[in-house]
Amino acid sequence: MNAEKSIAAPIKALIKAIAHFTEKGNQEETAIDGLALYTSRTTTDPFTGVYEPSICIVAQGAKRLHLGEDSFVYDARHHLITSVQLPTVVRIIDASPKQPYYGLRLKFNLREVAQLMVDSDLPPPKAQQSKRAMAVGANTVELLDAVTRLIKLLNNPQDIPILAPTIQREIIYRLLTGELGGRLRQIASGGSQGHQMAKVIDWLSDHYTQPLKVEELAQKAGMSASTFHHHFRNITAMSPLQFQKQLRLREARRLMLMEKQDAATASFSVGYESPSQFSREYSRLFGAPPMRDIANLQQMAQAS
Repeated sequence: MNAEKSIAAPIKALIKAIAHFTEKGNQEETAIDGLALYTSRTTTDPFTGVYEPSICIVAQGAKRLHLGEDSFVYDARHHLITSVQLPTVVRIIDASPKQPYYGLRLKFNLREVAQLMVDSDLPPPKAQQSKRAMAVGANTVELLDAVTRLIKLLNNPQDIPILAPTIQREIIYRLLTGELGGRLRQIASGGSQGHQMAKVIDWLSDHYTQPLKVEELAQKAGMSASTFHHHFRNITAMSPLQFQKQLRLREARRLMLMEKQDAATASFSVGYESPSQFSREYSRLFGAPPMRDIANLQQMAQAS
């Protein structure tokens, strides 16, 4: 009961801070580099996104996220850590006009994480049950307090250049010494397998339109093809081919919705050679053929 009471106050403070800055809607870019604030008064249909190295915290409500065949749910008492770029399917599952969803995302630079590891005498990491580059952990009073102080700096922009880096460093420290710290340490440590895999995942994320050659990716990671495939699936919950497909299909959806490309043009733009294969894989991921899905998205946008 004492633990429940101790974290209840920091959660309320975080809700108040996010609500203050999202009165007019989401703040996907703020004066603090890497910090985004979100709100929603309704649950949402599933939508795709690429999660970069970051921590995501929900102050009120809940989100469900799918990574390959894995599913993660996080709420006011749990945060989500992502240590490499990962294509996901996300849905807000708890939100209402009386109790809106409030959340945030804070990106972190893995070089800064590595530097803190070098500069500090960190305690040993807690035992790690999985090698996934995405995981849910329990919030702590110290973590929520630091995040709330960071958001409140938006009230005083002149303080941000001096104080924001200090608070962000504190947040990284809390993560490195918390229950999910082993994941960050593994990815940020130069020369480690996790670090090598992160570099390859970044490369693949930037070159997903190119033909996939697992042997070449494995060579970049300094591994055999079978070892690389094993580690890639451990980290991302997907095969390299599934990872590439999700990136391609997400970008094709954006091209059709935002740049008004037809399905065939979008499929070729992202690297598909067969429009029929593109349509089949698109339907499996988004639940409808390309043009019907885009029409549905346009109708929802007009209704909102």
